[in-house]
Amino acid sequence: MTQPRTGLLIVISGPSGVGKDTVLRRLFELDPKLKYSVSYTTRPPRPGEVDGRSYSFVSEPEFLSLIERKEFLEWAKVYDHYYGTSRRRVEDALDRGEDIILKIDVQGAAFVRRRKPDGLFIFITPPSTEELLARLTGRNTESAQGLAIRQREALIELGLAKDYEHVVCNRDVDETAREILAMIAAEHARRQQPV
Repeated sequence: MTQPRTGLLIVISGPSGVGKDTVLRRLFELDPKLKYSVSYTTRPPRPGEVDGRSYSFVSEPEFLSLIERKEFLEWAKVYDHYYGTSRRRVEDALDRGEDIILKIDVQGAAFVRRRKPDGLFIFITPPSTEELLARLTGRNTESAQGLAIRQREALIELGLAKDYEHVVCNRDVDETAREILAMIAAEHARRQQPV
């Protein structure tokens, strides 16, 4: 008798501007069975972002209430806004045998690692620091002060790639997505091995 497939928690991190959202879009095109954990945030939506799909946008008092009720697997205050991962959404998906992806910063990933050490932790890097800084500047989504903060934080986060079991360089979106899918398949194969 075969045991039901256990869902895999996949944590993807990387500095701001590395292309995580673009890689995720390609991942979901290549494997529509993958699920995405929509994070909560108190920051306002950017152009094109949809509530409930990009993020669950909530007020700061609502977010603080969710913290009090212990609704988060992890949460953090980043760039003056709160971000958090719904514990229930993640656990429900895993219980259904679904692979669920969290796109979270290094601070949140460290917290999740302590609570769910059997997850697959992947860090995405840029081809070069210069390209990363150019991408951040080219987005035109921040004030000059906000951009300077993001650039400084991105450089700090790059130094934390060593804390991840898997590091992928995002030179080409399709190639990066396929490399991540191979890591997911390898992790499932490893877990099926008899102990």
